[in-house]
Amino acid sequence: MIGLKEQKIASQIAPEKPLPTARRRRKFYPSVFSMGPVSLCITSVLLIGLMAVFYLSQVNQAVSANQQLQDITKQQVTLERQNQDLVATIADEQSPQYIADNAHKLGLVLADQKTIQVLIVKHLLPFLDNNQGYQP
Repeated sequence: MIGLKEQKIASQIAPEKPLPTARRRRKFYPSVFSMGPVSLCITSVLLIGLMAVFYLSQVNQAVSANQQLQDITKQQVTLERQNQDLVATIADEQSPQYIADNAHKLGLVLADQKTIQVLIVKHLLPFLDNNQGYQP
C-alpha cells in the first residue's frame, strides 16, 4: 500500500495533466449542452410547438379524408336506392298486365284470328335457327 507521504511525493514529482482523449471529448460535445438554460428552454418550446403543428396537420388531413369517405358512402347509398327503384319500374313495365293496360289505353285491340290476312312472299326462306333473336 502507498502511504500518504508517498502520495504527496508522487504528486509533487509529476503534476496531473488531463489525458488527450479527455481533451478530445470536451471538443466533441454537442452545442446543445453549451446552451444556457434560457436558450435551451426556448428551443424546447419551439420544437414542441412545431410538433403540435405537425400533429394538428395530420389530424386535419384524417378528418377531411373521413368526411370524403362519408360523402362517397352517402352517394353510393343514394345511387343504390335509385337503381332499385329503376329495376322495380322496369319489372312493372315489362309485366303482361301493364302492357295490356297501356295497349287498351292506346286503342289497340286483340285481332280476330278469322280476319287476319297472311301474306306469302315467294323465294323467302324461313328462319331455321332463331339463336340470334330475329323475328320473321
